[in-house]
Amino acid sequence: MSYLDATHELYKEAALTPDIGLCCTTNAVWELPGLKIPKIMQDMNYGCGSTVSARDLVNDPKVLYVGVGGGMELLQFSYFNRQKGGVIGIDVVDEMLEASQKNFKIAETENNWFRSEFVELKKGDALNLPVQDNSVDIAAQNCLFNIFKAEDLKKAVEEMYRVLKPHGKLVMSDPTCEQEMNDTLRNDDRLRALCLSGSLPISEYVKTLTDAGFGTIEIRARKPYRILDPKNYPTDELIYIESIEVAAIKDPMPEDGPCIFTGKAAIYFGEADHFDDKKGHYLYKNQPLAMCDKTALALKNLHRDDIFISESTFHYDGGGCC
Repeated sequence: MSYLDATHELYKEAALTPDIGLCCTTNAVWELPGLKIPKIMQDMNYGCGSTVSARDLVNDPKVLYVGVGGGMELLQFSYFNRQKGGVIGIDVVDEMLEASQKNFKIAETENNWFRSEFVELKKGDALNLPVQDNSVDIAAQNCLFNIFKAEDLKKAVEEMYRVLKPHGKLVMSDPTCEQEMNDTLRNDDRLRALCLSGSLPISEYVKTLTDAGFGTIEIRARKPYRILDPKNYPTDELIYIESIEVAAIKDPMPEDGPCIFTGKAAIYFGEADHFDDKKGHYLYKNQPLAMCDKTALALKNLHRDDIFISESTFHYDGGGCC
């Protein structure tokens, strides 16, 4: 049995018998006017964060969601796009697709605006998406990509890039880990399926996205997730796992490399009322301006004593310049 087969079996079981503790989402359930999440969807919320952000979902975007779980985020996406087939849900596990479809019927009774037809469920594989090129505005996955080994992860990211329209966004939530993991952990198929032992360092995770061609990367959140301890896992040390929320945007790749936002900001505090570096970066006095890491480094290399560059906060809300 391959590691992907082990993953399919685990989530088949989770579809048939909801497992509240399977994943531990770090986000509260969305509270929006007229949106009610059925309890069964919350119980089957097998993710580590959220991929739903109102600022991504203007003008009725076409949304693709891979790895449907209990359908909670599909319902949340539908809230912003109330059209037939406006949201596409892809899963390789038949039982998960069937469970989601049942959950949508419950959601219809609890949300007078929702119709099951808003979501088109398809059987499919993240490595071979049954979706046309350049056809969706938003693609999303929650706690799926960290399961894949290197070559499969590369293929999954390339598939998301393929189906997105120009300037479309791939929005993700995944566990990450900055510590080395031993081979026993890495090769444990069940721990990988449980979104634990496949966790990558953030730099490797981001490189996979930029290697696929995404020209802009936004790290929107970085939060505590799990601990692997020697008493319960095959490790000699405590291993700390975080979850991150990331958006990769299908922008053209800049000549000087991708724009990666990790929550840095620049603050000018000189005598003039502003600073202009003549490269499109305009800093008003004592007004923080978000910067991509590349631009922050360029400003730092000016060696001015009147510009402060913050460390990465790993929380980026948009805006600023790069």
